[in-house]
Amino acid sequence: METITKILIEEHKHILKVVIALKKESKKIKSGEKVNPKFFEKAIDFIKNYADKYHHAKEEEILFIELKKDDVQMHCNPMDQMLYEHEQGRDYVKMMVEGLKSNNPDLIMEGADGYSTLLEEHIFKEDNILYPMADDVLTEKAQKMMLKQAQDVAEHKYKGASEKYLKLAEELNKNGA
Repeated sequence: METITKILIEEHKHILKVVIALKKESKKIKSGEKVNPKFFEKAIDFIKNYADKYHHAKEEEILFIELKKDDVQMHCNPMDQMLYEHEQGRDYVKMMVEGLKSNNPDLIMEGADGYSTLLEEHIFKEDNILYPMADDVLTEKAQKMMLKQAQDVAEHKYKGASEKYLKLAEELNKNGA
């Protein structure tokens, strides 16, 4: 059965492609190369619009809300930590934006490195801890309802976002910018 968690895990694969590209670009800056502003502008666009809006909408507005309902019994509640990490990610993106605006390579690297490390750990926790827990406790009815909501997000709220940003993730991962 297709579930929202399977969709989210698949989306994580695309996000990780951009994380890998960010790490490569940061490493280039550390080795003395100039900042590639075009790369970082595109990466920030991907992060803000695909990872944060498109992907996090499904987590924060659908899955996490369902998991917080009284009738869903989880032996622990990692969602507050996941939400906190989403905020941390946004802060790292702000660093990259500020670094680009002020032409500050150190701030760009700090934001890129912080975001990359955070996301690798965050995605591991969601894919291997939170999502399996969710699949264990959610009813089939809840799963179907969330799947429909996730499809509505993709088809209506962010129509065309998936295709556009999946291409961008490939471009960033292969070529830098």
